[in-house]
Amino acid sequence: MGKASRRKGKDPKAPRDPSTLPAPFVGRPFEGLPAETEWVAMREIVPAATATIRYTVDGSSAQATVATVLPMAWPALHRDTGEVLIALQAGGGSGDASRDLAQALLAAADLAEGEPLTTAPRATAGSPRLQDLLDADQPFEADLHEGFDFWVAGADLDAEGQASLERANEAAAPTRRLAGATSAYWCRIGDRTYVRWVLPHDEDKATDALARLHAADHSRLGDGRLLGAFRASGLLVPVWEVDAGTDPAALDEPMTALAAAFGEALESSAPLTPDERRARNGIVSRQVTLR
Repeated sequence: MGKASRRKGKDPKAPRDPSTLPAPFVGRPFEGLPAETEWVAMREIVPAATATIRYTVDGSSAQATVATVLPMAWPALHRDTGEVLIALQAGGGSGDASRDLAQALLAAADLAEGEPLTTAPRATAGSPRLQDLLDADQPFEADLHEGFDFWVAGADLDAEGQASLERANEAAAPTRRLAGATSAYWCRIGDRTYVRWVLPHDEDKATDALARLHAADHSRLGDGRLLGAFRASGLLVPVWEVDAGTDPAALDEPMTALAAAFGEALESSAPLTPDERRARNGIVSRQVTLR
């Protein structure tokens, strides 16, 4: 029998077990979850916040708390009250933050009450994602905190623990939500003040719309100027610098007007003009990516 005949008769290679394969990279890990922009904001730009989620495993439903960060950079914690917390800003190297967080959630739920999850199990191609576990109809919105007192939930701390909490609170940049647009946040970093707005749209279309506004000199937020934009978890986040003395509430009306103008620019299907292309190139050249 010739080699060609032997190859034809050979059994096809059996598919590999997904649990033995690395998790594939996902550029928009929170796509498909309710309020994708809030997930991205909590992971990338909000220092201290929590939100409530409901999830289902093997037909049983439970509730957990999503936090920006937890003490000691723990990925998750099973409190002695029974509450399960997972940290959105904890490290995870699988290339899919959704799988990493789902792994932390499931592992923390299996811990004894009062135990932290110090290291999350590594996600694989067979691991569930948050999209597989969470209730799709549950609203999701970050509840902002002044600091990290939610870590202790009213527990008494010794002097060392209190000092550690105070240091963490001092490091948290003051942050406020703006009412004029979804997932728009004012923050003060040092002596400068910024507004960062997480956009839910396709990155290229959002960049085009921002370029149209900038070329028409309509990209200002009140008196604040557009500095540029960065990419976070697959979404575009424009950044404005505003006067440090501006009260966040005073930016709600300008933010509403800017969001309306951005929506109109987003609807345009006309090719970019030369001025708009130059504005787009300037925005893109200053972009960085946060994953």
